[in-house]
Amino acid sequence: MTQNSQKDYEQLRVSGLHAFYGESHILHGIDLVVKRGELVTLLGRNGAGRSTTLKAIMNMVGRRTGSIMINGEETMKCAPHHIARLGVGYCPEHRGIFSSLNVQENLTLPPVVRSGGMSLEEIYNMFPNLYERRFSQGTKLSGGEQQMLAMARILRTGANMLLLDEITEGLAPVIVEKLGEVLMALKNKGLTIILVEQNFHFAAPLADRHYVVEHGQIVEEIRADELSAKQSVLDGYLGV
Repeated sequence: MTQNSQKDYEQLRVSGLHAFYGESHILHGIDLVVKRGELVTLLGRNGAGRSTTLKAIMNMVGRRTGSIMINGEETMKCAPHHIARLGVGYCPEHRGIFSSLNVQENLTLPPVVRSGGMSLEEIYNMFPNLYERRFSQGTKLSGGEQQMLAMARILRTGANMLLLDEITEGLAPVIVEKLGEVLMALKNKGLTIILVEQNFHFAAPLADRHYVVEHGQIVEEIRADELSAKQSVLDGYLGV
């Protein structure tokens, strides 16, 4: 594959995605495309369906209909562990680290699902805080360190598309800034990132495109170079 065609390669295409929790109909026909190496945000108010979109991509909702193509493969009938083997790493809002294990144990426990995962040395270079705390138990870590650990654990598995849910929530500005640097470094390595984020000031300089989600649908797509022209439209959707 040439460099140009690789750049235009669709890593994810979601078409007509509906998702349900029991009788609750949460997503009402989500359509979005993410190309390899892009960083795309899902913006919107709480309850709009952004987190459910990530869970639906991983097949972690009650029921879903529509189409989700990952690397050109239809995944609607795939179990979550198979989706992970396609290179998709999911970092949930609650982080999901093993609190009774130390940092290094958390990093070495998950299986490597495909080649290309980062080594412990690469992880510690990217997250020096984790190296300093590598023998500290999960419960002893700050919120920021737990978030770094949750992301680092995914990078160990070989995932090349990251689904990140509210990674800056409740964190100190200095940690948020560090996470922004990490995301740019991962993007520069060619990873694809889909970011659900409330902190628009954090997301804006990082993203190639923004999808605005409202009532379980994509209501606006805004490229980075359109942001200033469409700021008032975005503020209206986000209630700024």
